[in-house]
Amino acid sequence: MNGPTSHFISAPDGLRLHAREYGLRSASALPVVCLPGLARSGNDFDTLARTLAGDAARPRRVVALDYRGRGLSAYDPDPANYNLQVEIADVLAALTALDCAPAIFIGTSRGGILTMLMAAVRPGMIAGVVLNDIGPVIEPKGLMRIKGYVGKLPQPRSYEDGADILRRLFSAQFPRLTAEDWLASAQRAFKEADGRLVPDYDVALAKTLEGVDFEKPLPPLWAQFDALAHVPMMVIRGENSDLLTADTVEAMKTRRTTLETLVVPDQGHAPLLAEAATIARIADFVARIED
Repeated sequence: MNGPTSHFISAPDGLRLHAREYGLRSASALPVVCLPGLARSGNDFDTLARTLAGDAARPRRVVALDYRGRGLSAYDPDPANYNLQVEIADVLAALTALDCAPAIFIGTSRGGILTMLMAAVRPGMIAGVVLNDIGPVIEPKGLMRIKGYVGKLPQPRSYEDGADILRRLFSAQFPRLTAEDWLASAQRAFKEADGRLVPDYDVALAKTLEGVDFEKPLPPLWAQFDALAHVPMMVIRGENSDLLTADTVEAMKTRRTTLETLVVPDQGHAPLLAEAATIARIADFVARIED
């Protein structure tokens, strides 16, 4: 299939947001909306989105969003606006502008939090959900590790140098990635600007983690998780994840006996959703929502 189409949408406050659209709007299957992690962009879902949109038996429209300050979306002059309340409003505005609801949501990390929060305010927009390495209980240890690198990455001299930086940071969680995998990760994590490579996000995002007290448990999101009780749900956990524990997944299964689970071996936070076996499981889950 052809590559994605870019769309630019106005946020409620006028900031320009970007979304990638795969497949045809006329596709009869339920659309899929992909929401990335904190400092990530919709480009993380490229392989998965192409597969879902290009399914010969049931092609479907896939929309992958860039939050404000990430990817091709505009940076906010006020970093205080990089918060969940503003981002929920942005997601709702984008889905309305693109006429993309109800949809099946695939949320990685922060994207899964946004999906759970959205279920409490707009449950009718969600037809199914895949939570990628996120649940109602978020481990402070994982957040502390994320705080240690968001907005603080060394400036790479080349994409190969960027691959080395990412390998040093994340190889303990992703021990099986190849040199080609790390290079592809660097090409998603960095972009060229003014003749140099910079992170593909506003480094002021680091301010969103400044007020977190890592000595105290974060407020759990069980009520928001329970707001998704009306739709099929799948949770994916990286075997090496330090943000979503196996115990939390078991607690989720206790509350939700129909919960589908997948553990991705040799990956941490967050699984890349790019391997054939993982994509096949997601595609099967998505297809069964409409059966």
